[in-house]
Amino acid sequence: MDKAKRTAARLTILLLLAAAPAFLGGQTPVAPPMQDEHQDAGGHMAGVNERGDHAMGFSHEKSKHHFGLTPEGGFIEVNANDPADSETRDQIRMHLTHISRMFAEGNFELPMLIHATVPPGVPVMKARREAIAYSFEQTPNGGRVRIKTADAEALKAVHEFLAFQIQDHKTGDSSEVTSAK
Repeated sequence: MDKAKRTAARLTILLLLAAAPAFLGGQTPVAPPMQDEHQDAGGHMAGVNERGDHAMGFSHEKSKHHFGLTPEGGFIEVNANDPADSETRDQIRMHLTHISRMFAEGNFELPMLIHATVPPGVPVMKARREAIAYSFEQTPNGGRVRIKTADAEALKAVHEFLAFQIQDHKTGDSSEVTSAK
């Protein structure tokens, strides 16, 4: 996808985000109960993938997401499946750099758009944003956003958010707290 198309796609997403409250009657959607990994009520996973591809700027089929919970927070990692796919790698890096900035500002509109709900933990992560640090780092085939906090309430919210991501993206990652990657 060329730069003009990516820009147009992002503008479309921003317009959808701006219009979302009107479509929802002013209501903020609430996270549904987590589903068993073998269920996909109403094509939810297909919607997550389709909305995610548009919002992220790269295909979920060409990349792999991983999420992890650590004692100080956790991480979001995305890598291109093909080490020779520099286009996807670069799009991942651009997206994760953008995400780390947005989250630091308390802006969680993209995860809300992708999942069609407010992920657990987001309200507290917004309220406690100054107690949470987000940093981007490159990996050989993509990148990682590290999330760190010393605030107990914020840490609980970060873990809820990441556990939801693991469940909703069906990554197979552990939702247990482990040592940092």
